[in-house]
Amino acid sequence: MSVDSSLIITVAPTGSGPQWQKSPHLPISPAEIAEEAVKAYEVGASVAHIHVRDLETKAPNPKIELYQEVVNRIRDRCDMIIQLTTGGGGPYGISFEQRMCSLQLSPESASLNVATMTFGNSVFMNPPEDVERAAKMMIEREIKPEVECYDVGHIELARILIAKGLLKEPSRISLVLGVKGGIPATPDNLMHMRRLLPTACRWNTIVIGKEQFPLLTQGMLLGGDVRVGMEDNIYLTKGVLAKQNAELVSKIARIAKELGKEIATPTEARRILGLRTTP
Repeated sequence: MSVDSSLIITVAPTGSGPQWQKSPHLPISPAEIAEEAVKAYEVGASVAHIHVRDLETKAPNPKIELYQEVVNRIRDRCDMIIQLTTGGGGPYGISFEQRMCSLQLSPESASLNVATMTFGNSVFMNPPEDVERAAKMMIEREIKPEVECYDVGHIELARILIAKGLLKEPSRISLVLGVKGGIPATPDNLMHMRRLLPTACRWNTIVIGKEQFPLLTQGMLLGGDVRVGMEDNIYLTKGVLAKQNAELVSKIARIAKELGKEIATPTEARRILGLRTTP
């Protein structure tokens, strides 16, 4: 099996939503978030998708100092790819300028949201001029964007960015299913989104809520990578809260191995994704 066919597992340890209200296990502090990322790395995750939170209110708080502490703590212990969010807190009132502060650290990768949409009970603002500005900032800093597509039309917006030279091929696109306001998490919807992807892209499946593991399994069978973590789903099985993000990574890695998938190391994932050679 070639390295290019290996599965890239991303862990998203905390997110910016109110998951802490339902789970006491959600990591909040930079030390907790980094610890969860490292434990996930030890069981198969090669990428960490990082949000940060206010230590007291637990709300999203995109301070550069918080991102820096998480990055430093992870870097001190492992070589996993660090992907910082540029969407963190957007649906909860965090401004575009605040969201972009993570790019000051020049991570290897960063998320890129391409569409304004209803997101849960809020509105996630991503006007075209801001999207293009974010994409240009990533090009200048040699940061690999991971485009998060929450619905079918978002894939077309990614294609437009590719045509304008604002996304370099091979692009990295995540299909996100299950967000209230986005495309529902069903097998048919995942198949449909998969068919619409650009030919030259490495794609990833993200599923919010209870359909996560069935649809991630489908995504793997269709040739995609996967993301797990408490940002997307706090349950290990029905009614059983995950106590650590590593439990969620272990579960998807076990399913992947049963399907005959090799798990990519961070070094392999860097080559597959075309990341710059030094973090």
